[in-house]
Amino acid sequence: MIKIRSVIVAALSLVVVVLTSCYHDRAGEQAGTSDYRAGDIDSLSFISKHHYSENYNFVVKSDSFFLLRQQPEELLSGMATDSVMVYRHEHIVVADIRIIPNDSIDSVWVQVARDQSTFGWIHESEMLPYVVPNDPISQFISTFSDIHLLMFLIIISVIAVAYLMITIFKRNAKIVHFNDINTFYPTSLALVVALSATLYASIQKFVPDVWLQFYYHPTLNPFIVPPILSVFLVTVWAILIIGIATIDVVRTLLSAGNALLYLCGLAGVCAVNYIVFSITTLYYIGYVIFVVYCYYSFYVYYKKQVKGASLQLPPIGGESRQDVRG
Repeated sequence: MIKIRSVIVAALSLVVVVLTSCYHDRAGEQAGTSDYRAGDIDSLSFISKHHYSENYNFVVKSDSFFLLRQQPEELLSGMATDSVMVYRHEHIVVADIRIIPNDSIDSVWVQVARDQSTFGWIHESEMLPYVVPNDPISQFISTFSDIHLLMFLIIISVIAVAYLMITIFKRNAKIVHFNDINTFYPTSLALVVALSATLYASIQKFVPDVWLQFYYHPTLNPFIVPPILSVFLVTVWAILIIGIATIDVVRTLLSAGNALLYLCGLAGVCAVNYIVFSITTLYYIGYVIFVVYCYYSFYVYYKKQVKGASLQLPPIGGESRQDVRG
């Protein structure tokens, strides 16, 4: 069984390398910096600060917003203007970018187009909150960064975990960290989730520009990104691989009903870890909690292993005397 699991993990690792290598080309194409001439310093400077450029694709995530049909200077001069509206889930592309220094609201104007007949201008500061890059990873990040969804997940997670804990303890069922099964996979999964959440919050707090670059040009390849982001992506892949291994181990050690209950409890613990460490790390206390959590997890598992090993040992001299009588 151990050899089979090792083969599975090795195969998954190979698949990860292949997938990340394939994704690298797509990320490079999205960056599009090769389209600019060497002397086009302003455009390159804009890309480095704003992380997008002309021909970049967005998807509208708000209900709708207005685009100015005329040139921005006409609006700033008080001339009569007209507008056009774009709606949720519509795809738009950046057609032009202009800098107007005398605009007191926002000097950056962006012209976007939905199709050949629907295009217009909008302040960058007014556009970005209502759009998301046209990439599934960026859309996933945007969804789980929404404060309302985060609050909803916190409430649901607390209720679900409380219910699961009460049910598990009443049935004296297995649960990670408390009444765990004889494998380190669940503990390691919970620890990796906590580490990933800690790294996620650390990147956003200390190197937000790195996170913005990843948000606008996401990749699953940990070998082409800055070191801190590389470690974060490695933990994401580790969650997937360890999660699959954990499910395989749990279903072999427990009955179907107990395995399902155990995995639900483990999912609840991982959800709490993500919420707790992604929030507390923003206020530095998350690092202290993470160290304490790691110590507690290893201590509990080691104590269980030592206790379990001592229970399995035969009485001293017991079997030898029985063998002599035999």
